[in-house]
Amino acid sequence: MARAYLVMADADRLSGGPDPMELNTVLQGADMQLRSTSATFAVYTSGETPTLHLPGGGIVVGDLHTRSGTAIRHASQLPAASSAAALRRHILKNCWGDYILILPEANDPRSVGITRSPSPACDLQCVYSLEEGTGFLTSHITLAERLGLCRRRVDFEQVAHQLAYPGLKTARTCLAGIRELLPGCTIHLHDGTARASLDWNPWEFVDAGSRPADPHEAASSVRDAIETVVHAWAEQDGSVLLELSGGLDSSIVGACLRESRARVTCLTLTTPVPGADEREYAGLVAGMLGVGLQAQELRYGDAPYRFPLPPDIVTPVIGPLQYAVDRTMQAIADRESVDSHFTGGGGDTVFGYLMNAAPAADAFLGAGLVAGIRAVRDISAFHQCTYWKAARLTLRKLRTQGEPYGIDRSFLPPRARVPEPEPHPWLSPPARFLPGDRQRVLELSATQFFRDSCPRALVRRLRMPLLSQPVVEACLRVPSWMWFHGGQNRAVARLGFAHALPPRILARKSKGTFTAYLGALYRRELAGMLAFLLHGQLEAHGLLDGDKLRALAKGEMPRGDNAFMRIFQLCALENWVRQQSPPGGPVHR
Repeated sequence: MARAYLVMADADRLSGGPDPMELNTVLQGADMQLRSTSATFAVYTSGETPTLHLPGGGIVVGDLHTRSGTAIRHASQLPAASSAAALRRHILKNCWGDYILILPEANDPRSVGITRSPSPACDLQCVYSLEEGTGFLTSHITLAERLGLCRRRVDFEQVAHQLAYPGLKTARTCLAGIRELLPGCTIHLHDGTARASLDWNPWEFVDAGSRPADPHEAASSVRDAIETVVHAWAEQDGSVLLELSGGLDSSIVGACLRESRARVTCLTLTTPVPGADEREYAGLVAGMLGVGLQAQELRYGDAPYRFPLPPDIVTPVIGPLQYAVDRTMQAIADRESVDSHFTGGGGDTVFGYLMNAAPAADAFLGAGLVAGIRAVRDISAFHQCTYWKAARLTLRKLRTQGEPYGIDRSFLPPRARVPEPEPHPWLSPPARFLPGDRQRVLELSATQFFRDSCPRALVRRLRMPLLSQPVVEACLRVPSWMWFHGGQNRAVARLGFAHALPPRILARKSKGTFTAYLGALYRRELAGMLAFLLHGQLEAHGLLDGDKLRALAKGEMPRGDNAFMRIFQLCALENWVRQQSPPGGPVHR
């Protein structure tokens, strides 16, 4: 097994848990070794998983770096702390990485806090089941299953929640009794109780007091953060597959790799239909790195709507496109013998790509009349609309906030009760907040789905530098209107890397998409997908509107530009649900 861990909480009180002999047999078979133990917990990790022992019985599972990018491999690199809470605060403020932090309380050996790295794309998953403070936390749910610590059952209430709020990440997974410790959160175990807290809050970084003075200061801060993270990871990995989309975000990651000693392989994807071919621009980045560009075509047969999923996937978001991309990337990584994947994932979010008037509204509210008028001009230039239309939309945004997240009722039964949204801990803004900041934090929370959609992360390190903690914090500090300075999107990132990118990439405002490919795939596979849904588990549990699906089969087109994407989304959920039967259980059609 690759990087993996298992934390047994109060194992001596587990009812129906494994006996010691069975525990050792299963864990040894999975290359899991005991790394730390106390009165409250036992920590097991795979041989490939780094650990750092801390004074007082604490342990870091995974990688930890200083803000300058230096790897922290010894406890002496951290200051002495008066309490577990103080050490946790220091690490969250002064360090970064993909890690799980386990800290017992010095004055109460039966109390322990387990914290997940704030990075939305943290390399280490953390799912758990705790009852009266007893249970497990793990990177791989299959480890807990093999030990008899849980039994795989679908939580159809949560499936209904995901159908209604597909962009809302929650701690509740679609497996009954299994929750996820979300980035920046801590689970506190004490005297048979479990309590979750938020110890890293994105709202702290959009505070007016932390804003850079001007775009140049902002650009320097963002550039330094990205370069630090990319260099640290590239040096650690040694060989990387750079996944190039041709857009600005992956190109920035590529520019930062130019100064590393890592062996870089560059790959871009094409399709049988126009719209996604970015070889011209991806080739500029590969040339800048002094390597050739590999291009791989995604065929229609590479993207089935039903396909096998790794059993450790607990969030059903992998559709045909994600499956095709993932398999292709894995195959090239295998062939080139690289250690990790590097992507520009998350750039739209961290670089403030808000497609409405919220940045201008933020400028009026947060910086005053002059800044607001300037921001309206920038927004009108970017969207190529009149100044007065941009001003009218800004005024509307100032008057009405709207819902933080919308409900998708398409293809749901007309009389179905839509569940109340389960709150994400990041989505509780302070008493006074800017509308654009709320949208940015909402979209940042949704990036926690990215790793869920990439099973290749279970095989190799999947590096998303733009979603690392230092980059996220640096970008949040930049006010939303500054990202559109001069009528450009991603203006601060462009300014920061103006010296490092080919001019043609620096000037780009758009890039290719897979929309035409997905549209063609939809037309080819619609009949099969509808039969898959109409005879599936979602329909059997009353979660779909069968009449609307049958209307599609008769040739009626769904309304909305992206309505066909909803069918792919439903198939992703159905495909996952059908594969959740326990070993020996029923196999659904």
